[in-house]
Amino acid sequence: MEKKEPNSRRKAIKGVVAATAVGLGITRAEAAPARNNTPEKVASSITQSDDVPLFSGGVAYGNLLFIAGKGAHFEGDIAAHTDHVLKELEKELVKHGSSMDKVLKVNVYLHDLNDYHAMNKVYRGRFGDHPPVRTTVATYGGVPGDSLVEIDCIAALD
Repeated sequence: MEKKEPNSRRKAIKGVVAATAVGLGITRAEAAPARNNTPEKVASSITQSDDVPLFSGGVAYGNLLFIAGKGAHFEGDIAAHTDHVLKELEKELVKHGSSMDKVLKVNVYLHDLNDYHAMNKVYRGRFGDHPPVRTTVATYGGVPGDSLVEIDCIAALD
């Protein structure tokens, strides 16, 4: 049996793709446009520590907007905290050119998993008719800052 050169299949496929591109008049630059992979930092509330940013409140990358976790740092129950956090998320989304309807992914961090159903009552319907995908977890040791809930999200930009 004849031994084939390693990667010969890969080389053959590359040759077919290259020949097809040439036949279609596509240059290498047109086939794979250069992308700027440097994230554009969105100006928002940035936590400072010794004059060095700890994290950004929001970062835009391409047509996506990543909003950092928001919490509620006041006395109240899970319903009050969830309502406050969702309103803060909405403010950040609108500030940066998005909206609750354009949220694609949400992460919910609960201080206590027993608050799951009460959080859901406030959460339901806040993202329009087509809610985003969501992950919900209870954090070991609680949410930082004594909030009963923290929520972050990823949204589309216009």
